[in-house]
Amino acid sequence: MADRFADNAPSLAGPASHAFPITPSDTTSLAETIRALYCGVGGDIAATLASGAAVIFTNVPAGAVLPVRATKIAAAGTTANALVGLV
Repeated sequence: MADRFADNAPSLAGPASHAFPITPSDTTSLAETIRALYCGVGGDIAATLASGAAVIFTNVPAGAVLPVRATKIAAAGTTANALVGLV
């Protein structure tokens, strides 16, 4: 299948081109900085943003996509499940 956009430079405003499941961890950072976070099962999400700021997103609904650049999703404080990192 041809990719008509293969020669275009990716931008933060464009769609993600890669995704991976996220298992929250208090000790391990994500393999790469994400540009957005999909929440499959709603709840709270404790994240460390690319700036280094730690934040808890409360009551994130199932199916939400948070447009955040994050480097870590902590287990402590995260009750949401089926998280997917979008790059």
